[in-house]
Amino acid sequence: MKFPGGMDLQKMMKQAQQMQEKMQQEMETLVVDATSGGGVVTVQMRGSKELESIRIDPEAIKDGDVEMLQDLIVAAVNEAGRKVDEAMQGKIGGMLPPGLL
Repeated sequence: MKFPGGMDLQKMMKQAQQMQEKMQQEMETLVVDATSGGGVVTVQMRGSKELESIRIDPEAIKDGDVEMLQDLIVAAVNEAGRKVDEAMQGKIGGMLPPGLL
């Protein structure tokens, strides 16, 4: 189906589907690292926001401050989520025509 100005709806839909598939592949392969507490807690998260790993410095446990450790874990996970969002925004922005995002 052609629109005025020569735009082909089927071609546009096919391109959109290809972009979506490419983004899905990018999300599956993207992995970000984030830390909190100066490296006391480090998390790794996939582009799908699936948590891959959590590393906790053994020194953090010796103090016995469970609440602080919980806060550091939450902060690191939230930072990883922000990094995933930023990376995906950058990838989406690179795929769209200028001025569309």
